[in-house]
Amino acid sequence: MALYRINKPRHPQVHFHVKKNDEVVILSGTQRGKRGKVLEVLRDRSRVIVEGVNFIKKHSRKSPQQPEGGIIEREGALHISKVMLAATYDSRKGATASAATPAETEAAAPAKKTAKKK
Repeated sequence: MALYRINKPRHPQVHFHVKKNDEVVILSGTQRGKRGKVLEVLRDRSRVIVEGVNFIKKHSRKSPQQPEGGIIEREGALHISKVMLAATYDSRKGATASAATPAETEAAAPAKKTAKKK
C-alpha cells in the first residue's frame, strides 16, 4: 500500500468526539438532519459509519455466502467532522430557538414611523 494515499494518514487521531453506539446528527450534505447510531469508527480514515444514513450500493460476485450475487445496499462512511452528538445538537437548537421567539423579536423591533404627506 502506498504511503501517499489521501484517506490513510500516517498518524491517526487518538480521540474523537463520538464513539460506537452514540446517537449522532448529520450536519451537512445530502443526509443533513438525519439521526442514527454510530456502528463503527474508522480511526485511520477519520470516518464513521452511521446506522440508516448514507446508503451505498455495492455490487457483489457469486460466492458461497452470496450464491446469487447482485447489488447490496449498506451504509457508507461519513467524515467525522460532519456528525455531532444528538444531545449537543438538541441543546444548541433549544438555546437558539428559545432565545429568539417571534413575540420577543416583534417587541424588540422599533415601530415603523409613517410620514404624513401634505
